Amino acid sequence: MAAACGLTAALTLVPLSRGDIGPARVSGAGSVLPAKADTCRDPEASLPPSTADGPAVAAIKARGRLIVGVDQNSYRWGYRDPATGRLEGFDIDLARAIAQDLLGSRDAVVFRAIPTNQRIAALENGTVDLVVRTMTINCKRIRQVAFSTAYFQAGQQVLAPENSPVTGYDSSLKGKRVCSAEGSTAYEALERQSFGAVFRDRHEDSPQDEDVHTVPNQLDCLVRLQMGEVDAVVTDNALAAGQAAQDPAVTLKGRPFTTEYYGVAAKLGNDDLVRRVNQVLVDYRKGPWTKAYDRWLRTVLPGISGPPAPKYRTN
Repeated sequence: MAAACGLTAALTLVPLSRGDIGPARVSGAGSVLPAKADTCRDPEASLPPSTADGPAVAAIKARGRLIVGVDQNSYRWGYRDPATGRLEGFDIDLARAIAQDLLGSRDAVVFRAIPTNQRIAALENGTVDLVVRTMTINCKRIRQVAFSTAYFQAGQQVLAPENSPVTGYDSSLKGKRVCSAEGSTAYEALERQSFGAVFRDRHEDSPQDEDVHTVPNQLDCLVRLQMGEVDAVVTDNALAAGQAAQDPAVTLKGRPFTTEYYGVAAKLGNDDLVRRVNQVLVDYRKGPWTKAYDRWLRTVLPGISGPPAPKYRTN
């Protein structure tokens, strides 16, 4: 476990170059408003695909670079290879495919590392054009950002040491110290049902927040687990599988207790960009998705036959 902890720390500390480029200031008038959270029925339904340029796409083309918010610490999803210094992973491949479609080059992209709890803010304040960072589509978030169609299905699950008495998302968590990322669906699940687990920091949401049970980046939870500061982690099983591959002393416990879908996120109102991403995903599902899955995820998350089928809104 110590060796894996060292690798985790190394990946966390490597800075991510942003390039000599300004904020991603793009805007576009959206004609379709997202459903309100209290009437939300099908949050995965997105705008129909289109190759047409609009103001958001035009701004990206004028700049000559697509700016994407990613993770650089999630093994096999978005991480910096310590041997090459290059960002790699399933989400990185998708971001490069979008850049290829918009700008004619997989390398016409600037990656900006953003923590889990800053994904929405990065879109709202124009720091990035898109977020491709294992971001779950749900009713709450579609009021804050615009999502593409789903490109991956995941579920929340418990990660714990192999010899732990924790058996899953159940009463075995009672009295255990559990870690989750701030602003994550895992934290929201613990708020709804904690099974008696300790999952909040003593000074939660204050300047004195200890960042032990709730942390800015999901990978920080693995570090806390390796250091013995928490007993278990609740996170997406897709991310947890990569972490278990990093550290064979930890394992997934029980079964996934939710069904969730990842989408590419854009700023609300940038409908032309969302439609263009959905067009990219139409082609990506036909072959490149499987190629990326085989390369990055099949060995740690086997048994997935293909990407989720797209759903589109009609109003």
